[in-house]
Amino acid sequence: MVDLHVLRVFCGPGGRGGNRLGVVSHGAMVIGDRQRLAVAAKLGFSETVFVDDPAHGVVDIYTPSVRLPFAGHPLVGTSWLLRHLGHGVDVLRPPAGDVATWPDGDFTWIAGRADWAAGRQLRQHGSAAEVDALPTPPQGTGFLYAWAWQDEAEGVIRARAFPRRGDAVVEDEATGAAALLLAHTLGRSVDIRQGVGSQILSRPRPDGWIEVGGRVALDEVRTL
Repeated sequence: MVDLHVLRVFCGPGGRGGNRLGVVSHGAMVIGDRQRLAVAAKLGFSETVFVDDPAHGVVDIYTPSVRLPFAGHPLVGTSWLLRHLGHGVDVLRPPAGDVATWPDGDFTWIAGRADWAAGRQLRQHGSAAEVDALPTPPQGTGFLYAWAWQDEAEGVIRARAFPRRGDAVVEDEATGAAALLLAHTLGRSVDIRQGVGSQILSRPRPDGWIEVGGRVALDEVRTL
């Protein structure tokens, strides 16, 4: 039997929202891409993480249909969980490269590169109401991140994310990689309100890395 921790990542201030994430803490017990993809597809979360080496932060990330080299909410959630389980690490190691991570109060942070989030389409709308009125999913193909200023002076953004991969995940409640890419594109810190109640903070650094942070909550522990 293998433990599966089900988290919500990027929860709002009152604990609402957050994108569900499955983390297999003993990932080495699920061997091979095909088996891991089958587990991720059965679970149906937007991403599932397999922790291959908790002491060194080696992780593997899957959607229900593809393996990902980098993703924001899986890495924020996994960092929080490893600390919760007594395996706090300063670096996570997904296939994309080393990802620094750290806690700061209620928030868990990671730092990534904008090119790791390539392939996501950022589409600005005129108002938050326009973003809210979009169908699920909008027409088209490829990952769409629809956003609008909610309060430009304060850096507050309303956003929705549509993976449009052809699997069962039609909308992501909260997306760290897209938030990272948006902060990089705008060149400023942003406070993103996504989905039904999620909050994501993202801010560019002078060295070119982009930080992404949010709250994490544990929903349940299951066995596979």
